[in-house]
Amino acid sequence: MTSQVSSPADQQPSPGSPAKEVRRLERVIIRFAGDSGDGMQLTGDRFTSETATFGNDLSTLPNFPAEIRAPAGTLPGVSSFQLHFADHDILTPGDAPDVLVAMNPAALKANIGDLPRGAEVIVNTDEFTKRAMAKVGYGASPLEDGSLDAYRVHPVPLTTLTIEALKDSGLARRDAERAKNMFALGLLSWMYHRPTEGTESFLRKKFARKPQVAEANVAAFRAGWNFGETTEDFAVSYEVAPASAAFPPGTYRNISGNLALSYGLIAASQQADLPLYLGSYPITPASDILHELSRHKNFGVRTFQAEDEIAGIGAALGAAFGGALAVTTTSGPGVALKSETIGLAVSLELPLLIVDIQRGGPSTGLPTKTEQADLLQAMYGRNGEAPVPIVAPATPGDCFTAALDAARIALTYRTPVFLLSDGYLANGSEPWRIPEPDELPDLRVRFASGPNHTTEAGTEVFWPYKRDPQTLARPWAVPGTPGLEHRIGGIEKQDGTGNISYDPANHDFMVRTRQAKVDGIEVPDALVDDPTGDARVLVLGWGSTYGPITAAVRRLRAAGEKVAQTHLRHINPFPGNLGEVLKRYDKVVVPEMNLGQLATLLRARYLVDAQSFTQVTGLPFKAEQLATVLKEAIDG
Repeated sequence: MTSQVSSPADQQPSPGSPAKEVRRLERVIIRFAGDSGDGMQLTGDRFTSETATFGNDLSTLPNFPAEIRAPAGTLPGVSSFQLHFADHDILTPGDAPDVLVAMNPAALKANIGDLPRGAEVIVNTDEFTKRAMAKVGYGASPLEDGSLDAYRVHPVPLTTLTIEALKDSGLARRDAERAKNMFALGLLSWMYHRPTEGTESFLRKKFARKPQVAEANVAAFRAGWNFGETTEDFAVSYEVAPASAAFPPGTYRNISGNLALSYGLIAASQQADLPLYLGSYPITPASDILHELSRHKNFGVRTFQAEDEIAGIGAALGAAFGGALAVTTTSGPGVALKSETIGLAVSLELPLLIVDIQRGGPSTGLPTKTEQADLLQAMYGRNGEAPVPIVAPATPGDCFTAALDAARIALTYRTPVFLLSDGYLANGSEPWRIPEPDELPDLRVRFASGPNHTTEAGTEVFWPYKRDPQTLARPWAVPGTPGLEHRIGGIEKQDGTGNISYDPANHDFMVRTRQAKVDGIEVPDALVDDPTGDARVLVLGWGSTYGPITAAVRRLRAAGEKVAQTHLRHINPFPGNLGEVLKRYDKVVVPEMNLGQLATLLRARYLVDAQSFTQVTGLPFKAEQLATVLKEAIDG
């Protein structure tokens, strides 16, 4: 994961450049902010990629408007990308930025409140015109009125410097201005000793069909690096050493949650020796999975972009009936539309993965912001008694393992399975160790091949609902197999034969059997992290709250407090030992990005006074925020 750092090849600093101090840091939190058209997500992504190459541990938080091009210069139009990187193991994108790069007044005003005193602020002074400042409510320039005295402000005319660097590029002034994000990236790359070769290679590849644009962006990037090297405004640069001690041996790459989930689905299909079929309709923030899987036809992946959510899951369920590892991807509004077909999958007892990348709701809600508010919808959002297993990844990289686990359950128990990720995991990223093939589970299944029941008359017949005594799974019969013809549909089936049945006793039996099948799914016991064994407060989370909760627990333990932690991947069924774990502690605190949905389930199931701590801001918890809440619980 390490890389040699050097300044850009063609523009070395002059021999007369001032000597610069280099300071060693353990960690840094940087936030790039600007208009949604300023390329902040690309800038942050490139800085992240070079940081991963260098070998730091990292965590990211992209934050952008729902509009494709939000109103320029306005607070709702601000797009930001936060990166936390360190020489040790970290868990979150950080609570407060150490460095803010503000491309305009709106970016400054939207983000300055998150900065601690003494933070560095790099401001593009070219954008601080009277009109731009008035648009966001600045009566006077914040660069001159003393309101930024608590920070170390670096006024830099990024636009002017970029245009000057590209004066010989042949680009029009407006096109040259668009490269100012690369100038800013070059400056920050110098400031924190990031590698440069990967970014230059990326730019030439990205703009391969426009060589003039590619070279202009490379030139702007190099100009930013050399500005930092030569200007007296930046007298200090910083080093953050690789976090080699934090990583087990292996090959690593930076990965987002949606990419990891896509790779996990492909790996599951390979381990099951089944073709992967995705029936989907584009929806933020799940669309990236459709985009990624469509690139992997060489692995037998087939993707279908349907005309709507209902068609997407209908096609996926048909693929499951045909013997494929079937997946449908969506977010909360799409789950509502898919609910009838999910119930049909429960009735048919076919393996189907429903991937819900949760976002802020209700209705359209906050399409680009994160939330955990679909848990009860996944648990109960269907007519009738229609139990569905629920699996929730904890980190971006864990989305890979969670996809394999969800596939295991679906294939083994012949049931639809919910995989609940969210926008924070989907768009966030972290270093991920690429597993070796022999570390992956064997997911191969046996299809029905012939008659499985002998009638009283001695005739060999196929019964589509004759169950495996261990898993209660029914046979998976691929259409076209001789002798395995059987009915499918949403009307209740007779136990064993699969014939249509309106018998009350049979319906009661089938409903209870489907519930027993889900209840009997084999999941690992809940692991409790309680180093001293005598903590009185347990903090319990699920999904993407893992990072902030764990960071908060570390802070408390470093201060001498005693607190236990457990985190759930399996929410239906719960781990078999969860009830016993909950009863060990005087207090159970459940942080959630909803209004207490898991806590409600825990109270109902285990009769424990689970205390909710909730927020629905569209943003993840901060570690300091959770540490304060847990300290109050301990003191209480």
